Amino acid sequence: MPHRGQSDANHPFHRGRDRDRLARRRPGGLRGRRLCPDPLGGRQRLAGRQRCRRCGDRARLQGLGGTGPADGVGAAVDDPKIIRTGTIDLEVRDVPVALRAARDGIRTLGGYVGASNTSNSDDGHPIATITYRIPAVRWEEALDLLRGLNGQTTKVVSEQTEAVEVTGQVIDIQARIQNLRASETALQAIARTTVKVSDVLEVQAQLTSVRGEIEVLTGELKDLTDRAAFATLTANFGIPVVAVELAKKGWDPAVTVDEASASLIDVVQALANAGIWFGIVWLPILVVLGLIVGIAAWVLRRIGVIGRHNQGSVTPTA
Repeated sequence: MPHRGQSDANHPFHRGRDRDRLARRRPGGLRGRRLCPDPLGGRQRLAGRQRCRRCGDRARLQGLGGTGPADGVGAAVDDPKIIRTGTIDLEVRDVPVALRAARDGIRTLGGYVGASNTSNSDDGHPIATITYRIPAVRWEEALDLLRGLNGQTTKVVSEQTEAVEVTGQVIDIQARIQNLRASETALQAIARTTVKVSDVLEVQAQLTSVRGEIEVLTGELKDLTDRAAFATLTANFGIPVVAVELAKKGWDPAVTVDEASASLIDVVQALANAGIWFGIVWLPILVVLGLIVGIAAWVLRRIGVIGRHNQGSVTPTA
């Protein structure tokens, strides 16, 4: 009970009640923390100034990164992350005109040219291969644009598209980065209280390893997010080849004459080479062999071997 001369405001009961009242009025007090119904049946505690999408209160979900780091780690993944790629082969009336029309159209859709390669074919016609980066939400519009090109496209030779969902990878990388950042914070706290030099060095080594993993994962996350936000479309431009040009290209009299002349020259060269080889190599060998055989026959005849053999082989007549 307060003394008769003591003010009620100084009573311990009143002081405790005033503290509770001030805590309710502070932004970080009891009224500064709201409860938002969770669609899965639970309840999530909210805090901060960002407006909640479910209940409209200016608060953010704790642990979901509403006001987290600028790299997007910890942010809620509301839409699926899909990486779209494709290839389209086009026949156009005029390649330079079609390239300008495609470039202007892709820029209008918010895309840009990622890579380009232009050259001339064997028959002298220009061909081009262009890689476009297109906002994923404008993917179908970009395909329709290239199929038409203000009448420049005469034929879509082939078209191939692919979509790969990477939402699970994005969520997994975000979770790993959050765990590594928690480990980094814990290691930093340990480093502040460590006294021994060996312990400090060990903690610093672990911190360096954790920060390296965070940088690698952050780069992977950025790459996935970029490829999901901007699809990749490779377009090949060429002009249609006329059948008469193909037939004309298939037969050329001058080429035929050149081939026949080359064949005749090859035959003559082969015969000349054979004569040269026979006159220089084989003819002397044959002459030497003939002389040896003739000398051997003459010697055998002088000795009488050949004559005696012939006489022995004659049959006497009655």
